[in-house]
Amino acid sequence: MTAWAGLNPEAARADAVAARWRLGAEAERETARRLRVLRLHGWRIRHDLRLTGRRFNLDHVLVSPCGTAVVVADTKRWPVGRTVTAGGGRLWCGGEDRTTEAEKAARYAALVAAAVGVQVWPLLIVHGSRVQGRHLEVDTVSGRVQVVAVDQAVRVLRAAPAGWSWVGARQTAGRVDGVLRPYR
Repeated sequence: MTAWAGLNPEAARADAVAARWRLGAEAERETARRLRVLRLHGWRIRHDLRLTGRRFNLDHVLVSPCGTAVVVADTKRWPVGRTVTAGGGRLWCGGEDRTTEAEKAARYAALVAAAVGVQVWPLLIVHGSRVQGRHLEVDTVSGRVQVVAVDQAVRVLRAAPAGWSWVGARQTAGRVDGVLRPYR
């Protein structure tokens, strides 16, 4: 009650953080729901994982139908009414520099690639803010990151590696399962 009335700034900050976490969790669930259709096209999908021995969280990990690539997707819930743009190696949400988010995604993908032994594609899936062109790329120090609006994620992923190999996908998924664990 005191936070709502403005009498307790610490409680108000804690409430704001809790609200951001709740919105982020809702966005992750919505992304998972939308990605589910990819299973019909041979994708193998995992959610909420961590690399053995590391503390960071991987929201979504997808193995391509051909088994030659893995996608590490991070869901972002950014403010409604802002536009996400990229240029000069920077990622922007409105006037806020979000390059560190892209950089983290690229670093996490590189770590997963080293552990799994296949190409890993970092992807940011944005809820709330409008992504300029609905799909863009940003080149960070650690590599190129794809950024898509949530309603474009399935379309972009379906356009990814062509081909189909049950054996290849099963083997790659097995390697993913061997090094990535549920985040708890």
